[in-house]
Amino acid sequence: MPMYQPSSRREVDSQVLDLETAVKDGVLGGGGGGGVIATGFGSEKLDLKLMIEELEPMDVPMVFICPISLEPMHDPVTLCTGQTYERSNILKWFSLGHFTCPTTMQELWDDSMTPNKTLQQLIHSWFSQKYLAMKKRSEDVQGRVKEILENLKKIKGQARVQALKELRQVVQVHGTAKKTVVENGGIGLISSLLGPFTTHAVGCEVIGVLVNLNLDLNSMSDLLQPAKISLMVDILNEGSIETKINCTRLIGMLIEGTDFASQNVASLSLLVGLLRLVKDKKHPNGVVVGLNLLKTICSHEPVRNSFVNVGAVPQLVELIPGLNNECLELVLHILELLSSTPEGRLALKDCPSTIPNVVKLLMKASENCTQLALSILWSICKFAPEECASLAVDAGLAAKLLLVIQSGCNPVLKQRSAELLKLCSLNYTTTIFISKCKLTRTIQ
Repeated sequence: MPMYQPSSRREVDSQVLDLETAVKDGVLGGGGGGGVIATGFGSEKLDLKLMIEELEPMDVPMVFICPISLEPMHDPVTLCTGQTYERSNILKWFSLGHFTCPTTMQELWDDSMTPNKTLQQLIHSWFSQKYLAMKKRSEDVQGRVKEILENLKKIKGQARVQALKELRQVVQVHGTAKKTVVENGGIGLISSLLGPFTTHAVGCEVIGVLVNLNLDLNSMSDLLQPAKISLMVDILNEGSIETKINCTRLIGMLIEGTDFASQNVASLSLLVGLLRLVKDKKHPNGVVVGLNLLKTICSHEPVRNSFVNVGAVPQLVELIPGLNNECLELVLHILELLSSTPEGRLALKDCPSTIPNVVKLLMKASENCTQLALSILWSICKFAPEECASLAVDAGLAAKLLLVIQSGCNPVLKQRSAELLKLCSLNYTTTIFISKCKLTRTIQ
């Protein structure tokens, strides 16, 4: 935040100005009476430090900011140069042996500090106004949330959809709304709306609300019921992109860190729906969310063959060239997990793009990507050495492996690269191998 530098010295008297007068006189910068008015907050004085802590970050008038800490001042004092600072900050400046004004670097001809009571009043009034307005909004939000929760017990049809939509919009923006929902038993009420006769419109809004709340273990256990998971999967497959993302995020929240029953959660319908989501390049947020959930699901070994059987391997391999580093690591992590099964290795071997796409990633994106790529290549070359090793060599693997070995990568990567290089060379004489790798005499 820029430091405030007054254009001219201002004598500060003991008269306390209200905010409107201060603006007109130029104390807050700018002209005219718009924007800041006196609050008149009664006899009970609010704690300034508490107000600043509770208020959300906002643009604060520069004159309220200490030039040293760039934080709002609580106890402003003015030096003989006319510059104003937070008392504790300027005292610390003096304790370091400085006898200058931090802003102007002028030597001080007077070491006195004058409490700037006018500015202190203005700061307190301005923050009080913002704080009381925030509290009023918070109370309004809490009241409206309670009203919506009561209405949801009685209304049905389109009225229920509209109430849930309003609640979703409120909890997305206001932390107090989330807290009010939780404290008033809202999670259980909203979760109960997911049932065998739930309409698509109601289901979309329910999921949109739940994904924004902090769910406890009991709530998550209730939502992990097979019937409710099945409904979420159906909504994921049929909904808008926002709904697909919300469903994916909610299912991810429910299964993360839990030993979920894979047969209940990782249905073929879910896996197919997530594949569709990650292939939708128009919505990168959906790609990241979908890949994260697939990574979590595939970390459970019983699911991996099902994922291979729905044709996941070639679809993920074809995504590789167009992904950013974050998504690339997720795809490689999933493929590495799938390569731990015979079915996964076979699918990787049979996909013509696997070796060329993965070889290109060595020493290109990140060290983590290189490590995952090496692991995948090792799995399939070990699985079918005669077929895959020659394809890998033709794709330029040997030169890439030499780069890894000569780089500053960790020793484990270098060792795996050396082993893979040796595996690839077994089917060739030294001369032919060097020739096929197109290596220079120096490398030889």
